Parts: sequence; C-alpha cells; structure tokens
Amino acid sequence: MLTDSTTKMLTPEEINEFQGLDYFDFDTNFQVEGIIKKNKGKQFEMTTSTDRKPMYRRYGYFYFTIDSIQCKLEVYQNISLLKNPEYKNYLFIPFKDGTTALTTYGAGRFLEVEKTKGRKLLIDFNLAFNPYCSYSERYSCPIPPRCNTLDVDINAGEKTPLGH
Repeated sequence: MLTDSTTKMLTPEEINEFQGLDYFDFDTNFQVEGIIKKNKGKQFEMTTSTDRKPMYRRYGYFYFTIDSIQCKLEVYQNISLLKNPEYKNYLFIPFKDGTTALTTYGAGRFLEVEKTKGRKLLIDFNLAFNPYCSYSERYSCPIPPRCNTLDVDINAGEKTPLGH
C-alpha cells in the first residue's frame, strides 16, 4: 500500500527525525480547580506561527492558584468550531509559563476543556500539549497572547519534543 505524506501529520523526513514524545511525571498538584468568569469578547484574529489568522473570541477568564500564586488565563472559543455541534462547548487555552523555551516548547502549549454549567472548572495541566507546529513547519499554530503567560513553572504535561 502506498502512503501519502499529505494525509499524515509528519513528512517521511520528519518521521525519520522524530525521536518521540516527552512528558513530565504526572503530578496532582497541577490538577487545579478554579473559577471561570464569563466575559465574552469581540471576535479577533488570533496570531499564529504563519500568516493564517483564525477567528476567536474571548469566552472569559479562568482564575486559579498554583504554589500559592494567584493566576489568571484568558479562555477562548474558535468561531468556526462554534458552528459545529460536536465542538460548541469546546474551550481553548493557549499559555506560556516559566518552563517555556527551557523544558517545554518555546512557542507555548495548549489546553482544551469543555464548558461547564457552573462557575467551577477543573483544569489538568498534565494534559497540556504542544501545538502541531512543534513537530512540523507545515502547520500554522496559535501563539499564546502575552496575557496568558504565567509567572509560575507548570512542570506538567508535554515537554519539548525529543530531538528539538
């Protein structure tokens, strides 16, 4: 059977260079419950690693504490995904932290969560992952806004891809 690299995440060359994924050890300290405050913003073009400008809107703010440090992240909704019933409750949190460009990918990492009915929200940073552009230049990935840079080390989730 023939393989077509256009239908795969990585080209054959990138597959040959790929050395695997690397993660921090699971840590319950990075499963944080906080408060989400809805504060929907206007639609805007999210900056990406390319010229592509997907439309997002701020859904609200997530307030939480890690290591006795009060933190806040903006939470977003992708406008095109809002039209798809499967993703209507999907929330996107791109972020940077004290590990960015040291032990984690230099452009930041992502979290995906679903809306809840109440104000409380549990976010598990152990599930933080790198954008596709960390593995291949063929991808266009959102860049976390400056306001989503945390003054704490999130030693959880995916690290910089091995070999990079």
